[in-house]
Amino acid sequence: MCPPAEEMEDSRVKESRASENRAAAPASSAPSNTALLVGFCAIVSVMSLVAAIVFGLKASEGSSSTTNNAAASIEVIQPDAPTYIIKTGDMSLEVEKPPAGDNICAGAKPELANRACYDQLNQVMTDVGPQSGANVTKGYKGNMAVTHQPITTPYFKNGMCPVNVHWHLGTEHYSAGEYDETGTFPEVLDNLDRRERRRTAELARPGYHCKYYNTNEPKFNTPYVWKHCVGMEVGATYEVHWPHSAAGACGTPNQYQTPFYDGVFCRGIKSETNPEGVIDLTTTYSQIGVQAQVFTIVNDEEYYYPDLFRGMIVDGEMGQDMHYYTGSTTGTSRNNANCSSYTPITWQVDRKCHMISASSFDKMCAEMKSQRDNMEGDLYAHGSRELVDDDLVANNGQRKKKRNLNSA
Repeated sequence: MCPPAEEMEDSRVKESRASENRAAAPASSAPSNTALLVGFCAIVSVMSLVAAIVFGLKASEGSSSTTNNAAASIEVIQPDAPTYIIKTGDMSLEVEKPPAGDNICAGAKPELANRACYDQLNQVMTDVGPQSGANVTKGYKGNMAVTHQPITTPYFKNGMCPVNVHWHLGTEHYSAGEYDETGTFPEVLDNLDRRERRRTAELARPGYHCKYYNTNEPKFNTPYVWKHCVGMEVGATYEVHWPHSAAGACGTPNQYQTPFYDGVFCRGIKSETNPEGVIDLTTTYSQIGVQAQVFTIVNDEEYYYPDLFRGMIVDGEMGQDMHYYTGSTTGTSRNNANCSSYTPITWQVDRKCHMISASSFDKMCAEMKSQRDNMEGDLYAHGSRELVDDDLVANNGQRKKKRNLNSA
């Protein structure tokens, strides 16, 4: 081992003095021990320096290779420091299922057929309940007289939990000036009626759109590599629905279900033969509800929200300007001739359009894949029901604008 630098210097001084004292002595060809030690340590120092340079070059090459090969993210690694992941818009999320077990909600959906909305005289049938999606523009109320009221407080305060999440291409609701017939959308959506966007033969009928889309802005037309959601388009508008129920398997691995009806009716319908059932068919509006929020997808991480899976976003202007009313389930199997029998239920609809990153949606789809129940039937956009006639919309619509929905 080489001695410290101070000791080396002292040895050189002592050697110099010893050389002066030996000036008269015969010359010797053998170097002194100190000279040998100094030379050896110099060689070691040079070798160490060379090794450090080579190691640094290799590390640099490895870092460059990692950066160039990373499709979804860039790792910034520092010694003895946390690892940071920088998003690049291509999320690669791991999907893991919970432990296998019985899905107690499977098959819980009661089969209620659609029914005619109008009779031969074009009068609303007496057995038809209020329908959705409706006009939710400020000041709007439907023409159907009802005696019940929607839930206007957060669903969790009413013993309800989300049991599903799905979305529709365009919007099923109508909010003048926000999502309406003047909305903008990518050119690729022009031919949607002729394109198969689902795994079945059914085509997704587009609804209304927000007005954000601008072909000259990169965030609306930069492609996103979808890992989990199916058939989605950057720049398009989607209406997201979170069905809630007091009869859901709340807080268990079976909470989220596809179809959502299994989650809504998981703990059964109360009847003489099933007194332990939860859903009372005479008061469904107080036990079943849907949150609805409208988004235009952008490829921009400034609009990333991490928890879209669990419910409506309440942040800033999101979830503040709300419309509450009672209606029905939706989808393209219903229209203004064939009405849903799953009615009345509460709807809480955000009147405003919002932008959200594609990665937020993809993360939601990854979480859907991670549920015990198979939610693949909701990983793509469903078609939008046509806007409901005024005569089929309940006259109990209410508007509330509040700072925080969760504090209501």
